Amino acid sequence: MKLAAAPLLAQTNPRPNVIVVLTDDQGYGDFSCHGNPILKTPNMDAIHAESVRFVDFHSAPMCTPARGQLMTGVDALKNRATSVTAGRAVLRRDLPTMADIFRQNGYRTGLFGKWHLGDNYPYRPMDRGFDESRYHLGFGMSSAPEFDNDYFNGRYRHNGELKKFEGYCTDFWFREAMAWMKKPGAPFFCYIPTNAPHGPAWVDKKYSEPYNKPMLPKDFFGMIANLDENLGTLDAFLRRQNLRDNTVVVFMTDNGATAGYSVFNAGMRGRKTMVYEGGHRVPCFVRWPKGGLRKPSDAKVPAQMQDILPTLIDLCGLKKPANAAFDGQSLAPVLRGKTDDLGERMLIVQYGQIPKKFDAAVIWGKWRLVNGQELYDIHADPGQENDVAHTMPEVVLKMRLHYEKWWAPIAPVLRDFLPISIGAPEENPVLLSSSDWEEIYADNPQHVSAAAGGPRGGPWNVYVERSGEYEIQLSRWPPHLKLPLTAGREAQKMTAGQLPPGKAVSITGARLTVDGKEYTIETKPADVSAIFKVKLAAGTRTRLHGWFTGAGGEDLCGAFYAWVNLG
Repeated sequence: MKLAAAPLLAQTNPRPNVIVVLTDDQGYGDFSCHGNPILKTPNMDAIHAESVRFVDFHSAPMCTPARGQLMTGVDALKNRATSVTAGRAVLRRDLPTMADIFRQNGYRTGLFGKWHLGDNYPYRPMDRGFDESRYHLGFGMSSAPEFDNDYFNGRYRHNGELKKFEGYCTDFWFREAMAWMKKPGAPFFCYIPTNAPHGPAWVDKKYSEPYNKPMLPKDFFGMIANLDENLGTLDAFLRRQNLRDNTVVVFMTDNGATAGYSVFNAGMRGRKTMVYEGGHRVPCFVRWPKGGLRKPSDAKVPAQMQDILPTLIDLCGLKKPANAAFDGQSLAPVLRGKTDDLGERMLIVQYGQIPKKFDAAVIWGKWRLVNGQELYDIHADPGQENDVAHTMPEVVLKMRLHYEKWWAPIAPVLRDFLPISIGAPEENPVLLSSSDWEEIYADNPQHVSAAAGGPRGGPWNVYVERSGEYEIQLSRWPPHLKLPLTAGREAQKMTAGQLPPGKAVSITGARLTVDGKEYTIETKPADVSAIFKVKLAAGTRTRLHGWFTGAGGEDLCGAFYAWVNLG
């Protein structure tokens, strides 16, 4: 890629290190510094006290869209990572990521934790700019691709290779990140997106016990307590290594309130998945002790997740790819105290498994247009209780027109799903899971256990990288469990919780459609998979769809897993 010239600042000053910490499902109200009357977060509070805090900062109301916007600086419906599942959880290949840009500028790049922007080639973190990747698949432990994985002593991927970790997952991500940062060499960009405190809420009792009171989400709060402890450990590490002064630390959460909603939501309406304020307003703390930032204080200008990448490009003096176009805007002038005004811009918050027109929030200064019809003055009415659309029709019209212009080029490509590669040298064989079924939400352990998702499940969108004969094994259960297709399973006790019992299904056959052809085979009760062999040509883009049938030929359930190997 052709790169633009770097600002003079980067040529005359040592380049800073960068750490981005993104916690999962921790709402704006889940901080004692934001007024939570129960939860104690002393290390998060300390970062808050030392940072420029964007207090009108917005993300997507759900995991994957937030992460895609962070990594690309591009709106979710444009970068195509619009949902957590349903074939919409991967990024366009032509968009440079934050890791790509840092690496092109001579930085070491590392990810430790939750990626959730693609489990397979060409969407894995090491395919998208990270030199060092230690991560899990799907939304986290117990998701369809990590079905029986545990928060304690579980599995992770190291640059794609399956390995075991020791201890608690959050401790492991931070421990590995610090060991990597400690290595000498080029400055680093370290991304630590934790899977905590996303459910299932599994944590050591020593963290949850202080919150063991009626009506409190004790384990959720315990996961945050553990996170807070790790942030304190990280800060002590930066001090010991003399890294603290010239390291930019950005701390955020990915979406609005979840389990802590009923305890404290900072006066906001809505929660995760909603386009009211409580679904997408999140904390954003930026600290760089010797970086010439303004004194720690609240920045009240509306800002968004898409702003972080252009901001870091400015702060670090990076060369921006000449073809990169961001929906975000650099916040560097605000951080450096040069202005509190970014101009008259409108922000759009939208995501979705099947995105629909006006299923969004439009942000314009103090105004919030919700679902294209409701208008709220967030300064006068932070709880969004009084719809004033009927008294301010000119504001509604202007915001609707802005949205219409934004939506017009998006609508025609909403059903153009991004395919997973099969037969690529970078990943062969490939294991597909129900998390990536087209337009069907089936990524939770409950979905797999109950054989949910309809009588045929859904197809995977795939691209054939090399010609040849492919062996395709369709499974009801994760292949490593080696369970028969017909088997149920008892509830599985985990270290600090359990997985639900699994439903037995009377499977006697399987069907596969791929590249316009349909194949049918009979199966036996003891079979752990249904095996097909098909010839596919390189360059083919198709749907691969497998499901199971009963004795009468009736459709029973989708194949939750497909192992695809080019021999």
